[in-house]
Amino acid sequence: MADFDLIVIGAGPGGYVAAIRGAQLGMKVACVEKEKTLGGTCLNIGCIPSKALLNSSEKFIEISKHAEEHGISTGKVNLDLGKLMQRKNKIVKQLTSGIGFLFKKNKITHIQGVASFVDKTTIKVSAADGEKNYSAKNFIIATGSSSIAIDSIPVDEKQIVTSTGALALETVPKSLLVIGGGYIGLEMGSVWSRLGSKVTVVEALDRIVPTMDEEIAKEFMKSLKKQGLEFKLSHKVTSTKVGKSGVDVLMESSDKKQITEKYDVVLMSVGRKPNTDGLNLEAVGIKLNEKKSIEINSKFTTNVEGIFAIGDVVPGPMLAHKAEEEGVACVEFINGQKPHINYDIIPAIVYTSPEVASVGKTEGQLKEAKIDYKVGKFPFMANGRALTTSSTEGFVKILADTKTDALLGAHIIGHDAGQLIAEIVTTMEFGGSSEDIARICHAHPTTSEAVKEAAMSIEGRAIHI
Repeated sequence: MADFDLIVIGAGPGGYVAAIRGAQLGMKVACVEKEKTLGGTCLNIGCIPSKALLNSSEKFIEISKHAEEHGISTGKVNLDLGKLMQRKNKIVKQLTSGIGFLFKKNKITHIQGVASFVDKTTIKVSAADGEKNYSAKNFIIATGSSSIAIDSIPVDEKQIVTSTGALALETVPKSLLVIGGGYIGLEMGSVWSRLGSKVTVVEALDRIVPTMDEEIAKEFMKSLKKQGLEFKLSHKVTSTKVGKSGVDVLMESSDKKQITEKYDVVLMSVGRKPNTDGLNLEAVGIKLNEKKSIEINSKFTTNVEGIFAIGDVVPGPMLAHKAEEEGVACVEFINGQKPHINYDIIPAIVYTSPEVASVGKTEGQLKEAKIDYKVGKFPFMANGRALTTSSTEGFVKILADTKTDALLGAHIIGHDAGQLIAEIVTTMEFGGSSEDIARICHAHPTTSEAVKEAAMSIEGRAIHI
């Protein structure tokens, strides 16, 4: 007889949510986590600590540079980086401890150690106190992802860091080079720029955030430049050399010109890879694709019966909320239910200032697919609530089908964009149109009115522009 109905490997957003949902459905569940704390990358060294630092650094800029316009005199504003980090650590501890409470509440067995497959019904867990085997009727692999490494740029998490090291710097570096113009690099670059670093972003492509709507991406870079970030597009880092006075960085442009520059700290942020090594997947014959992601079907089943996979270890965007949805759906499939995830409307957010949020198709994707569409836009400069909060930067952009008016995508750059996108995601989930949003009564004065006006502008009937 198996020890458990379900063993989840990994206690990140996908894994711990899957474990809880399994317990809710009456399964005897265990969750194996190699780290001492629960929550995975997201809660410990990703989403949560980075947002804590983004919030603190945004307050620092607000008080030191923008208080005067509100008639508030502050005098000299001092930064205590140690206290700032303590706040971040306190938030992380509160949330990770909370998962432990939820495990106890739902009678989930927490096993600390490194899991690897013995066969398709058994795993071995290696811990400080030895090794032990556990069997289960079903397994869910939810081991997440880690930063991509490049041999010519050796990470020491002190002078050359990943996002992990960038979340724990003990002093504000005078200069910081961010390698990679994606979400994570721009968020961490924003944090340290606000706190006093001279930040440069180097990106191999000719634009930042390549998956984002191009118009939004251009506006985004323009905003970041105004904040002091510098960009070297169409450049790649070929090698680094760490010294006592900093890191010498050799870069090469697209036309093969080489330059060497020195930085106090270098942040490696060129993407993430699935954590599939060390699981002994070959012992059970689980198939991987060329990127070492686990191949699954529409019900999250691998090619081995009884073994499932979710989150960053499977193809698709590496997003915590995507992993959570998959965790719930996977367990429900195991229990004979029929859940559904619409992968076309998973929102993505960059938590900089301004925030950037998107869902659905970009204009580029619609043009490539030869889909006729209409565009509705509305600037926050024309929104009363945005004016009162000094948050007038950016705009809402909605894309709708020319014939049916069905919502195809939406892209927002501005304060609280990550909150505003939820209305559009919900409308898209229910098969709604731009007319639906335009006809809904939005409270006044709120920034959500900009969403309504963007929907109205699709038919050229926005009121306030």
